[in-house]
Amino acid sequence: MTTPVLSILDLAAIGPGESIADSLAGSVALARLAEQTGYRRVWYAEHHSIESIASAATSVLIAHVAAHTKAIVLGAGGVMLPNHSPLSIAEQFGTLAELHPGRIDLGLGRAPGGDARTFAALRRAPGASARFSQDVQELRGLLSAESPIEGVRAIPGQGTHIPLYILGSSLFGADLAASLGLPYAFASHFAPAEMHRAISLYRSRFQPSAQLKRPYVIAGINVIAAESEKEAREQLHIVRCLFIKNLAKLESGRLPELSDEALLRLPHAAFVEQMFTHRAVGTPGAVAQVVNDFQAKCGADEVMTVHHAASVPQRLASVRLLAQAAELPRP
Repeated sequence: MTTPVLSILDLAAIGPGESIADSLAGSVALARLAEQTGYRRVWYAEHHSIESIASAATSVLIAHVAAHTKAIVLGAGGVMLPNHSPLSIAEQFGTLAELHPGRIDLGLGRAPGGDARTFAALRRAPGASARFSQDVQELRGLLSAESPIEGVRAIPGQGTHIPLYILGSSLFGADLAASLGLPYAFASHFAPAEMHRAISLYRSRFQPSAQLKRPYVIAGINVIAAESEKEAREQLHIVRCLFIKNLAKLESGRLPELSDEALLRLPHAAFVEQMFTHRAVGTPGAVAQVVNDFQAKCGADEVMTVHHAASVPQRLASVRLLAQAAELPRP
């Protein structure tokens, strides 16, 4: 089996009975383990107002994890750029790049990272998403040697040339990444429908840039690796029910008090099942084979693994078991 290029999207999940502090400590432990076992990078996503995810202040979390690791690349997967000004993100990630040279990535998305109420609380302008393409180019300019805005410089940030990635789950992101000559990360771990079309479009329309001469695709897959098939399936059941609960709360404003069987009959269950279309669940060898097959099928240059579990120790075990089974090259 060919050794794949594997990375991790760490959602900084807060499991049942765990605190936010537990989750953040787990993110440090996960990055250290990823560094030791051969994963290429760890990314964190900007999600807001979700009780089970602790990565809202993405740049702050990256700074903390970077201070407790030595070499692994860390980044945003991603920052939701319409929630911010390009200058503020250039300054934040410019600071990270100066503190940790060569270790910082910046993935960019255009979703709000939350529901309509969160959208309003973020003071996000109604037309912010429509300016995404221009904002990406402005941000790239602010990180280059010459600012695109007369009299304005990102300090820190200017001249850092932080690698940018476009995140997406539709043809829009694929087309934008291709036209700007940037790497493209497809969110197939939760929005799989357009994966093959988007990757094909990106590769066919790619225009080389100073950052990237050839197309580069990252695709996400959900992973639960455990010592036994039974344990992995039990973890999948728990995770599936947690996702359904969170979706139901986003809709109604409160967590449903229902049995697992009743949760699985909610309309949200079908959505969660569709989210988990691309998943590798089982023993380490079986999971490694599914991940390898997924990479070959979608033609990704790199696979972003999203390790789901109800607790930090189980998530760390999944990270370790997959690395061992995939025989990732140790640093």
